[in-house]
Amino acid sequence: MDQIGSFDSVLSWLGTDGRWLAYVAGVALVAMTTSFILNRIIHHFEVRAQATSNPWDDALLSALKRPAQLLIWVSAIWWTIKMSGVLDNHPDFEVLGRVYDLIAVFSITWFVYRFIHEMENRLQDKAYLRKPVDQTTAVAIGKVLRAVVVLAAVVAVMQYLGYSMSGILAVGGVGGLAIGFAAQDLLANFFGALMIYMDRPFKIGDWIRSPDREIEGTVENIGWRITTIRTFDKRPLYVPNSVFSKITVENPSRMTNRRIYETFGVRYADMNKVAMIVEEVRAMLVEHEEIDANQTMIVNLVSFGDSTVNFFVYTFTKTTDWVRFHAIKQDIMLKISAIIEGQGGEFAFPTQTLHLADIDKLVKEVN
Repeated sequence: MDQIGSFDSVLSWLGTDGRWLAYVAGVALVAMTTSFILNRIIHHFEVRAQATSNPWDDALLSALKRPAQLLIWVSAIWWTIKMSGVLDNHPDFEVLGRVYDLIAVFSITWFVYRFIHEMENRLQDKAYLRKPVDQTTAVAIGKVLRAVVVLAAVVAVMQYLGYSMSGILAVGGVGGLAIGFAAQDLLANFFGALMIYMDRPFKIGDWIRSPDREIEGTVENIGWRITTIRTFDKRPLYVPNSVFSKITVENPSRMTNRRIYETFGVRYADMNKVAMIVEEVRAMLVEHEEIDANQTMIVNLVSFGDSTVNFFVYTFTKTTDWVRFHAIKQDIMLKISAIIEGQGGEFAFPTQTLHLADIDKLVKEVN
């Protein structure tokens, strides 16, 4: 402060306005220099951090940039006002001091908030972890931690401004009842989200559907109020989280195999070939590299139709991929067709047989 006073006396010849401008220029120069040096330091450590697979240092440096810049420039403005002495006796001087303190708290809160968000992204990245954290889990933990940070910052600011937290909580208890009745759906959706995060019937990226509602698609986001699902015709579907506590949800993404269940009909004229056809189809399925032989496999004569002798195929593929499954199913059906044809049989189609009486005998009876 003695040096500031000496500097102030040196600038006294500039007058009040000139001295104020000199302070502004000096502090701005210091702020820009500090900001530049800080950016270079952060960049230097970022280059070194990128050479490692540790997610913590990358997230810390990325989160630090903007809050640090904000704090540097706000501090520069505050010290410019303080050193100039222009507002020393002004009633708003103390208010500005409080504003500076609040911005400092905001900068720290912003830094922690950004750090949590950066860690949330990096914990899902294979570049940082050999076994990344599940996206739904990472998002859920990130949201909870960010909510705690914001709440702690709000409480700290309220205490700093002199508000009694006990009084606020007492008023909040009475008001909470009224808000609870007015926001039942909001609370139901909030607790619905908690149940999704805890029970984990599905996660982001899963294909889900409900037989109770017209809900089917890929989960894109699980929010505190709604879950976003992208339907197969690419329309977004926004489902309130409370709905999932009242409906049955299927998660085909977690199936272990896909099932092939088809019935084939051959002619009655090929009845003597059915046993050989069934045995050859079963042998083909056992040897097929895409069929899981450890699962249930049935190939049997099942029924006699009006014009067909029916046998069915019941088996499971190893893959659960939808596109790949249909390619495998097509291959198997073509091979079954080739087996039937190879045995000299044919697929049946609806036919009718007309039996005619002996014409000569009928003519004699008429005459």
